[in-house]
Amino acid sequence: MSGLNLVAAATFGVFVAITLAITWWAARHTQSAHDFYAAGSRITGAQNGLAIAGDFLSAATFLGITGLTYLFGLDAVVYVLSALTGLALMTLLIAEPFRRLGRFTLSDVAAYRLRQKPVRAFTAVTSLVVVLFYLVSQMVGAGALIQLLSGLPYAGAVAIIGALMTIYVTAGGMVATTWVQIIKAVLMLIGIAVLAFSTLQQFDFDLLRLYREASAAHALGGRIFAPGAMLDPVSTVSLALALVFGFVGLPHVLMRLYTVPDARAAYHSMLYATLIIGVISAFVFFVIGYGAIPLLADAPGVRDAGGKIVGGSNMVAVHLARVVAGDFFLGFISASVFATILAVVAGLTLAGASALSHDLYANVLRHGQANEQEELRVTRGAALALGVISILLAVLFEKQNIAYMASLVFAISASANFPILILAIYWRGLTTRGALAGGGVGLVTTIALILLGPTVWVEILGNAKPIFPWMYPALFSMPAAFLVTWLVSALDRSPAAEEDRRQFDLQFQQLNS
Repeated sequence: MSGLNLVAAATFGVFVAITLAITWWAARHTQSAHDFYAAGSRITGAQNGLAIAGDFLSAATFLGITGLTYLFGLDAVVYVLSALTGLALMTLLIAEPFRRLGRFTLSDVAAYRLRQKPVRAFTAVTSLVVVLFYLVSQMVGAGALIQLLSGLPYAGAVAIIGALMTIYVTAGGMVATTWVQIIKAVLMLIGIAVLAFSTLQQFDFDLLRLYREASAAHALGGRIFAPGAMLDPVSTVSLALALVFGFVGLPHVLMRLYTVPDARAAYHSMLYATLIIGVISAFVFFVIGYGAIPLLADAPGVRDAGGKIVGGSNMVAVHLARVVAGDFFLGFISASVFATILAVVAGLTLAGASALSHDLYANVLRHGQANEQEELRVTRGAALALGVISILLAVLFEKQNIAYMASLVFAISASANFPILILAIYWRGLTTRGALAGGGVGLVTTIALILLGPTVWVEILGNAKPIFPWMYPALFSMPAAFLVTWLVSALDRSPAAEEDRRQFDLQFQQLNS
């Protein structure tokens, strides 16, 4: 093992040791379902803001956006601006009512005034789909990173991640997951800040010089500062819609709103998270992504014999760390990214397991009669199953860009989760039939268009031309979901629909009393 790998291994070893100790401590203090799913609502707003920022600062954010900026320039900014817009939307419209209406999960709020069983079953399924896609994107990044640093087989690398995330979730629940997120968020804040500083130092802290040299070194020249290198107008709008509205429906982020004591603290959590994510995103896009273009142009050890980046575009930030700050810092940033992925997949696994146990098992199959210990046993078993499935899917999608894969998660969330969530909170006319019909159309349409699009239909399945010509489906699937939800609800005059509307009036009065 080289000195570089020793630094990475030592840094990650310390992280794992600390987080396993936290998991052991959390397991001793997790006595109820409220403790397991929501950390007993004892997390402060500032701590939760760091944890939410930790959820966002994933492999897709750092590795994926850096790689896309390096390849295509300005088009990558859509990931940054759209996500920040989604955070603002969540802060203004969702945080307080979501915290007041539910207990643990997205399904709690979606079904609060609709028929419980069918709505819980549907939103649990959509949550599982979102979790699995997102898990795969994170584990692809983890596998590529470990393979690059240590030479371990890719499949073995993702198996290590799967094993560790399962331990965090099954033993420590939300308490362990939250503190893992906080610790890794601090590590990433330090790592990204140092990497941005070191990159600017190479240009004597002259940002305009950095951009001039990036333009001169890139094959696209000055077009890296203009839109269109990666996305056509339709794809840009579609991706932006997915990122803005999809963020609001991410189950692992929404669960964090219950870890704080009240709605005010939930609101403060989102403000802290927005500030942290805004600063870090600016570093990643404006400095690190563009700075990598000239600095990696002729750097030794960055490209293989065919002239391609070793490890692919996902590893641009890792190579940049070595070039600007040496092997020691590369070890630190690599271990920090690895820790980031591990923390994110732990949060995702908890969200997926809770959908299976709390929503499907306890409230649908057992009609709300399951005791807490029974529900927690199912949660732990579900976490183990999700770990195995995500490992297998990560092997299948090894070569995909993780930022693109994450964008598909947001498309599903925007089309299947967001319409039901926002209409359940704010529209009296929503009925159970409308929610299921619209959400179902959104989910099926999104997945169908992804399968028929250029990435899956052509690149994975090997067909000559895609049936659906665009990579991102939200521009078509999200309006379809809203339209069907509105139409079916408006036409529903059944007694059950009237009861749905009456329940909204009752809940509205309680919220404003």
